[in-house]
Amino acid sequence: MENFNNLYDFIDLAKINRKYPENTANNLRSALKIFEKELNADELKSVSMIASSIEEIFRGVVMANKNKSIISLNTYKARLLKVINDYKKYGIEPGKMQNWNIKIKKSTPLLIKKDKTDKGNKDISNSICATVNNIHKIELSFESGIATIVIPQDISPQEAKKIKDIIDSLI
Repeated sequence: MENFNNLYDFIDLAKINRKYPENTANNLRSALKIFEKELNADELKSVSMIASSIEEIFRGVVMANKNKSIISLNTYKARLLKVINDYKKYGIEPGKMQNWNIKIKKSTPLLIKKDKTDKGNKDISNSICATVNNIHKIELSFESGIATIVIPQDISPQEAKKIKDIIDSLI
């Protein structure tokens, strides 16, 4: 059967065979670790079961990791699904790994020729002389909607007390 721990071995094998770069392998392992904590005994024994009930498992991961953003948790979910798909294609029968063609990402140069020609034109950046107002922005979420309070940085104590009294009156 497709044991969850086989995914760790698969990542190591893929890294050794240069199918995953080291940083990708590390990222995939961390995704497995986050999800592994939320899996029950049956799911740990079957990779296919994990793939079929990923949404339920993901809800558990979100509830257990309230300190992480939903964007990063979705990234971990995508990484887990990537490992599962790659494992099903190349890990169950390791001989298929030699036919695994990896996508080579082209690196883009940081400074292209157009940027070099514009580098000498410094008047563009000097013409913008706008002051920045420092403010405190507080967003409150309610059942009926969201309220945003924008407070200037140089607020007087009397004005701060008025705002506090207004907020206290809402309770």
